Amino acid sequence: MDKIRNESYMKGFLPYALAAFLIGIVGGFATMLGTAFAKDIGIAYNNTTWMTLSMAVSSAACAPILGKLIDILGRRPTLLLGVGIFTLGNLLTALANTLPFMLVARFVVGVGTAAVAPLVLSYIITEFPPQATARGFSLYMLISSGAVVFGPTLGGLVVTTWSWRAMMWICMAICLVVLVICVMARVTENHSPNSLAGFDFTGAALIFVFFSLLLCVPSFGQNIGWKSTSFIVVLLAAIASLFILIFVERRAENPILSGPFMSRRAFVFPIMALFLTQGLLQANTTNIIVFISHTQPENYIFSSYAISIMYLGISLGSVILGPLADRFQPKYILGGSLLLSATGAGLMMLFTEATSILLLTSALGIMGFSLGANATVFMKVVLSDIPEDVAGAGSGTFGLFRDLAAPFGVAVLVPFFTNGLAREMMHGTSEPAAAVMQFALSPGSNCSALLSLS
Repeated sequence: MDKIRNESYMKGFLPYALAAFLIGIVGGFATMLGTAFAKDIGIAYNNTTWMTLSMAVSSAACAPILGKLIDILGRRPTLLLGVGIFTLGNLLTALANTLPFMLVARFVVGVGTAAVAPLVLSYIITEFPPQATARGFSLYMLISSGAVVFGPTLGGLVVTTWSWRAMMWICMAICLVVLVICVMARVTENHSPNSLAGFDFTGAALIFVFFSLLLCVPSFGQNIGWKSTSFIVVLLAAIASLFILIFVERRAENPILSGPFMSRRAFVFPIMALFLTQGLLQANTTNIIVFISHTQPENYIFSSYAISIMYLGISLGSVILGPLADRFQPKYILGGSLLLSATGAGLMMLFTEATSILLLTSALGIMGFSLGANATVFMKVVLSDIPEDVAGAGSGTFGLFRDLAAPFGVAVLVPFFTNGLAREMMHGTSEPAAAVMQFALSPGSNCSALLSLS
């Protein structure tokens, strides 16, 4: 299909934009789910780590697999499958009354999430004109992150006024509306659906096993101990499965993970920068939520404001700076956005217990603005030259590494910031604040437990 001649590409984008909005708004609503659920059923906060991990495992590890299915089955079947599974996961979440039940529910939500991002990106790659792809990626970022701006605040209000379960039933209603619209919508296909014959099922299983284990490594280390037997077993299993995965994928006729695609400079360097910047987003947001959640355990609303401020910055950055990558060299836009990221991180280092709301909002706003810009440009650099017949697989591979950045940020960058805050608080500020930071730094707490955004 000639992308330049597809004059109705914006109209065809509507179902995918709606699916992206669904993931963003429901994910924003569910930001406070972990802490509220833990309090409701009477379990320790650190148990919510496994809720976060369950969703992270499925959303990241399944992304390249579902991306490959887009290239085989077509966009419409994958769209309905993804939104349908996402709806089912939220239904199970609303019904959950035990931690194991909730883990299964969040895992299912992650599977649905894993289908949507590759769908949106592959549509932009194949249908948007080449000179407008950065604008398309910017629009996707605006829709998904813009939805998150309102989600945490509205979710916090619902949880505070009623309960987390009422919030999830509202999410279910939103899911059903979007699912009905997607069923009725006319979805443009980039090619005729093909048979699953020859699909790399062995590679898919190994991809799921390896990246699931990889995501477990930092969580096991923080929660159980870096020298524990469980952590060592998971680490060794991850290493062994990696070697097996490489061996199998090199011999597969149609591998899910393409070596030539991932070995390009246009993939390697943006992914490295993505790990640093998106990891920074996760780390800083987690720090704020941990501090607020344990100093003001009943105040869900204030935590949601902190998240909303950062995602408002992401939305503005993606729509203001992101499209400039269609007009100028992407490296110049990236250079400016990375400088802003460093500025936001520097402001975070000034945080104390008495930090003003102005400094907090400035740091989070600047951080979000820069991350919205560079995330858009990374998509432009990594995905622009992908052949149309493998657009889904390439988008899924990109989504996999993007989603791995969150646990990376928690494992590496959270201690970097919280150690500085703890030292500051322990030298003359309040004892309760120091105790909060000691809790946040302890192996059993895991700061990421309090953030369940996808």
